[in-house]
Amino acid sequence: MKKNQTNVFDETIEECCSNPITGFYRDGFCHTDELDRGLHVVCAQVTSEFLDFSKNRGNDLSTPRPEFDFPGLKEGDSWCLCAERWKEAYECGFAPKIFLKRTNKKALKVIDLDILKDFAIDLS
Repeated sequence: MKKNQTNVFDETIEECCSNPITGFYRDGFCHTDELDRGLHVVCAQVTSEFLDFSKNRGNDLSTPRPEFDFPGLKEGDSWCLCAERWKEAYECGFAPKIFLKRTNKKALKVIDLDILKDFAIDLS
């Protein structure tokens, strides 16, 4: 994994969530590299609507999976989402709000910055 990854503002990326522990590498950050085929780079605050949408698309993020040390997500949790899944949810009207300072710059390969800004929690 490459260290010193940046967010969409080209600043050092901030931690997304450590409880539950998120990220492709389960380090709390939306870090990525060539092993991360899903591009888990969008730090989102999930909603029940998004969790239902994702489950209906075949990715159940709400059911606990103890064998993977995964407690299951609930509304309000932060999680590093796949950029394509977030974009799909956006196109279908179910995209959750996001933290731009915690979102990896690589998300911009999939999602336009102006769209991300419309969903930002952490813009002042």
